Amino acid sequence: MMKDLKKKNGEWRVIRMMEEIIGCKWSLHILGMIRKGICRPGALSRSIEGLSTKVLNERLTKMMRFGIIEKHSYPEIPPRVEYELTDFGGRIAVILDAIETLQEEMDSETGIEKELMS
Repeated sequence: MMKDLKKKNGEWRVIRMMEEIIGCKWSLHILGMIRKGICRPGALSRSIEGLSTKVLNERLTKMMRFGIIEKHSYPEIPPRVEYELTDFGGRIAVILDAIETLQEEMDSETGIEKELMS
């Protein structure tokens, strides 16, 4: 994955990728569901209220292109497709976990400050 860290057109590609993922609420929800074991498109669509099939497919395609998730197609009738995090996707998940932890810390600090101001 080191090639992802090289500059392209004057911008770091990993940074651009993270902007795409963090800047899209659907991507974060989809990644969260895949991490919880909900990995089939129909199940993802049903578990995330307001997520259209079109947007789901766009986000899954983009995350596959980034190398965050991979698609497994099974030759069954009816066809079955599942998504899972790649090793690189696991590394991205660690970053997202750190962001969530930071938010929780800030929320608890803000809560303490609000209590002191009351």
